[in-house]
Amino acid sequence: MNIEKYTVLLFAVSGFFFSVCSKNPDRTIKATEMTKDSFPAEIREYEGVKLSSITGFRENSIKGPQKVDTSDYRLEVTGLVDTPLSYTYAEVIERFKSYKRVLLMKCVEGWSLNLLWEGIRLNDLLDDAGIREDARIVIFHSTDGYTTSLPLFYVQDKDLLLAFKINEVVLPPKQGFPFMLAAEGKWGYKWARWVERIELSADSTYKGFWESRGYSNDASDDKPFFDR
Repeated sequence: MNIEKYTVLLFAVSGFFFSVCSKNPDRTIKATEMTKDSFPAEIREYEGVKLSSITGFRENSIKGPQKVDTSDYRLEVTGLVDTPLSYTYAEVIERFKSYKRVLLMKCVEGWSLNLLWEGIRLNDLLDDAGIREDARIVIFHSTDGYTTSLPLFYVQDKDLLLAFKINEVVLPPKQGFPFMLAAEGKWGYKWARWVERIELSADSTYKGFWESRGYSNDASDDKPFFDR
């Protein structure tokens, strides 16, 4: 891709980028906690590591922030699985153990955030469904119609999280409530927000929203984000 074409494409998308990054009753989060004023103060340091603020997110989704009502929300696992699954928000929070990790998310717009992510292991969710032998790709579907994908081996090897908190704050709608994929090591457009369905597929050529528009399907954040 020449420099002129690269620059035009970059500016064309810079205003609205990615779709975006043990059972315990006390962890259950109610829909009434979704208003901004009810959030506890976010932490800005974790185990000696300084954290960015969640206010550093820029609004660049394809259809604007989604407001998900947990009363009728379902997280589904479909495709090449032994048992298709459908969980309510509360069931996900209560059924699966949560984990915390400090991860850096880089956006192609030039900004980045180092945040404490808390969520469930995708491996636990997929193991619940049973992975068929022909599955190769994990496709993430968001409530706004956004999609992106990752190789199954990457999801498993990196032990990726499906996050429901950042910096000890329940994900606000702008940042992906109820669930955001913490796609460690990938550019921001792989960090799908408002995830509602996880599909296992054999289609290794699948391209999501931005990937079908010229962005790298590999999306490693130490490599260029445009396919050439």
